[in-house]
Amino acid sequence: MKTSLRLTALVAGALVLGSAAPAQAPEVAARPPILITSCGQSNGPNMISVLVRRAGLEFELHPMAAAADLKAKPYQSLIITMGSSLKGMGAAGIDIADELQRAAGLIAEARKLKMTVLGAHVEGMKRRAQGAESGDTTDEQTIDLVAPQSDILLVWKDGNTDGRFTTISSQKNIPLVEVEKQIDLVKELEKIFK
Repeated sequence: MKTSLRLTALVAGALVLGSAAPAQAPEVAARPPILITSCGQSNGPNMISVLVRRAGLEFELHPMAAAADLKAKPYQSLIITMGSSLKGMGAAGIDIADELQRAAGLIAEARKLKMTVLGAHVEGMKRRAQGAESGDTTDEQTIDLVAPQSDILLVWKDGNTDGRFTTISSQKNIPLVEVEKQIDLVKELEKIFK
């Protein structure tokens, strides 16, 4: 009986250890002023700029920012929203290849300037599912490019129901800030931007 109780305790202990949350990624702080832009020309930059404003942070919204724009002002951080809009890209006269190239150039320049890069997805699973249903992969391509190269990921939980951002965060050791409601991101932004 004692042996079986010990065995049960050992198994239970192993299960608790095995299911423990992964270690926290190192804390990353960012500083304003912030340049907010898009990878995919969706409404994400407008949405996150409202939250950044509510957090009282200095920022500029420039959905079509190019690498050269990062030198125009002493920006310290770059927020790139992930999520595509074929309508938005059409209105801008570009396609997904142009958009991915522009975003890649921005990230490369931000690295040279030692800026903090934050990848944000605040439009939820609906945005991702719309493209998937029609066979359009542009939304996922924006995630493929931006998320793994970010210093911090800002994600509305509704857009991470498949765990995609959690997986990227874990594999690349990128801090993931996941919020239940978009408005909750205001408090998180206040913590991140010292």
